[in-house]
Amino acid sequence: MITYPVIKKGAAIGVTAASAGVGPQSVELFGQAITRMEEKGYHVLCGDTVFRHDKAKSASGLVRGKEFNQMMSSDEVDLILPPWGGELLIEMLEHIDFSQVKNKWIMGFSDISLLLLVITLRTGIATAHGPSLGDLRGEVIDKTTAKWETVLSTASGESVIQRSSPTDWKTVSGEAVTLQGRLLGGCIDVIRHIIGTPYGDVRHFQENFIHQEPILWYLENCELNTADLRRSLVQMKLAGWFDNCSGVMFGRSGSNTPMENYTAEDVYRELTEELQVPVVYDLDYGHIPPQMTLINGAYAEVKVSGGAGTITQYFYE
Repeated sequence: MITYPVIKKGAAIGVTAASAGVGPQSVELFGQAITRMEEKGYHVLCGDTVFRHDKAKSASGLVRGKEFNQMMSSDEVDLILPPWGGELLIEMLEHIDFSQVKNKWIMGFSDISLLLLVITLRTGIATAHGPSLGDLRGEVIDKTTAKWETVLSTASGESVIQRSSPTDWKTVSGEAVTLQGRLLGGCIDVIRHIIGTPYGDVRHFQENFIHQEPILWYLENCELNTADLRRSLVQMKLAGWFDNCSGVMFGRSGSNTPMENYTAEDVYRELTEELQVPVVYDLDYGHIPPQMTLINGAYAEVKVSGGAGTITQYFYE
C-alpha cells in the first residue's frame, strides 16, 4: 500500500541541505526562492546545514542525517524541500531513522532523487521528483514547473494530469504509445549506486507495497556519456530492477555524449529490444527545464503521440 502526503495552504516548508548547501555566492539567489515561497503564504524553516557548503557537501553525512530526522519527525514541518541537488547525498543514507519517517512530502531532483527513491522503497510513502527550492526563485515560473503545488495538493484516491510543454516527446518505435504502471525512478547517475545495498531493494517494494503491479521507470541522465548510461542500465537489469517493468521513460538530457558513434538513441533502442517494453524519451523532467512533478509510488498512465503527451497520476493505495 502506498501512502500519499498532502499539503495545504500555509504549510511549513522545512529546508535541509541533504546534499549541497548554499555557498556565499548563492545566498542572494536562494533568498529570492525563500521570498517567493513566503509570498505564496508558506512558512519557511531553514536548518543549520542550509547555509554551509564545503568539500562538495553541506555537512557530514551524520549531521545531514540528524537534521533530516529532526525535520521528518517534527510536527512543525509539513514539507521537506532541499535547496538543490549536489553530489554526496549517499553519505547520509545510513544515518536516516526510518522509524521516524512521517507522512509528509519530500521534493527535489538530481542528487535528491536518491533520497526520494530510498524513502519510497523502504516505507511505501510517496515522494515527489520535482523542482528544488532554488528552482522556484523566479517571479514568473513556467506552468509545467508550477504544477508542483497542484500535484502535491492532490488527495489520496484522486488523480492529476500534466501535459507536455512545447517540446518534442519521442518514442523508440516512432509510433504513439501508452504506458501504465507504478512510478519509480530518479537521476540514474546516483540511484544506480544503491543497487545491491539494503536501500535499493526493489523486489521488497514490489512484494510488500504494490503487490506485484508493474513498475513504470522514469530516469534522467545528468552527466553520463552513452557508454556509462548503457552500463548503468545493464546493471539495473541484472539486479532485477526491470523485472515486471511496463516501460521506461527518459527525461531530456544535455549530457548524452556519444561514445564512438554510440548514441543515446542506440541505448534506448537496445533497452526496448531487451526488455520488450515501450521506451519514450525527451520528456519534461530532469536537468533541462521545464520540470514536471512525478510521484514515486503513484499509478501513472503516460500517453505519447505526435511529439506531445500527457502523464496522469492516480493516487491509489
